[in-house]
Amino acid sequence: MRFLFIHQNFPGQFRHVVQALADDPAHEVIGIGDTGNVKGRPALHPRLRVLGYQPSGSGHKDTHHYVRDFESHVRRGQAVVRVLLKLRDEAGFRPDVVVAHPGWGEGLFLKDIFPEARIVQYFEFYYHGVEGDVSFDREFPSTLDDQLRVRIKNSTQLHSLLGCDQGLSPTTWQQTRYPAEFRHKIEVIHEGIDTGVVKPAPSAWVEINGQRLQAGDEIVTYVARNLEPYRGFHSFIRSLPALQALRPGARVIIVGGDEVSYGRRLPKGQSYRQRYCAEVHDQVDWSKVFFVGKLPYGDYLKVLQVSAAHVYLTYPFVLSWSMLEAMAAGCLMVASDTAPVTEVIREGENGLLVDFFDPARLAQRLAEVLADPAPLKKLRDNARQTIIERYDLKTICLPRMLSILRGD
Repeated sequence: MRFLFIHQNFPGQFRHVVQALADDPAHEVIGIGDTGNVKGRPALHPRLRVLGYQPSGSGHKDTHHYVRDFESHVRRGQAVVRVLLKLRDEAGFRPDVVVAHPGWGEGLFLKDIFPEARIVQYFEFYYHGVEGDVSFDREFPSTLDDQLRVRIKNSTQLHSLLGCDQGLSPTTWQQTRYPAEFRHKIEVIHEGIDTGVVKPAPSAWVEINGQRLQAGDEIVTYVARNLEPYRGFHSFIRSLPALQALRPGARVIIVGGDEVSYGRRLPKGQSYRQRYCAEVHDQVDWSKVFFVGKLPYGDYLKVLQVSAAHVYLTYPFVLSWSMLEAMAAGCLMVASDTAPVTEVIREGENGLLVDFFDPARLAQRLAEVLADPAPLKKLRDNARQTIIERYDLKTICLPRMLSILRGD
């Protein structure tokens, strides 16, 4: 069979399934991504061909701000079309299956170029103006303008829903965010966690600023792609004064960058880390708080493996890989009582849940964990078992994904 995968940051969520398909000499696999993202990256597989497309501009400043993103998406879609036409007309490539992430417009015109192919799209998040991420945080109140803008923000995905044969979504909650009339098209399947790689390591250690931190120490960990409100960074930082008062020997490792992945951007030169650290600056012993930025994957895993308590906070939004990986690593999870976290973590069974907006309670639960970790070992074991039973890459998620794409 011939497979075509399209993602602006290829391979994105498709890494494992692309590698598995490319392993089979019976398949031909091609990937397409934004040239700026894929150029110079190491080869993912010797039998995989990766092509780049060059986006042609973005939404014009005079375009209504509701539709600037949509204009950018159409331009990306057109750029992808030019690559697809070359593949079809010059190389004679006609895929049996096309898999794309619709979020940036690359999947808008797939049926127009390959009408006979089966189009599969990865539906990650459908925005709502109320009862979702936009209106969740009272510190960042939404307006009617936000509500109307978010409605139009879904335009690209709606076109992709109409134009696909099959949809995929990583969690049930994320799938149910989509309009009821389209949900029958969307199958719930996570891309999977490699539990053979992500696993506990009782002898793990890391060295930060000349200090050796090892499993068994009082170490609190927090991970996010970027340190921002969507992932509860403000609530976490506000918990540190109370945590240090209760457990003065605790050390905190914070992984993540200073950019903004989701939500409102700050004025140029400012970061949410600066803003919220300044808020509690005189109340925290910063010599025991380690900001390590974005880490290579192996180093990031070591941070999870030395953790005595791992904090995961999120708006009702896309579930982070890092939460599932932390569970697979056997972390003691202290997480926000929000969707889709509660689809995976059950209070007192495989983790602990806290109110997203209650830093004092977060500090208290962390202190309790650090003070007497032995009775909570079962929660660690159950967290890992949850991932093995529901999200394991090799035994559950990848076989299901391959079956769906091959049409078994």
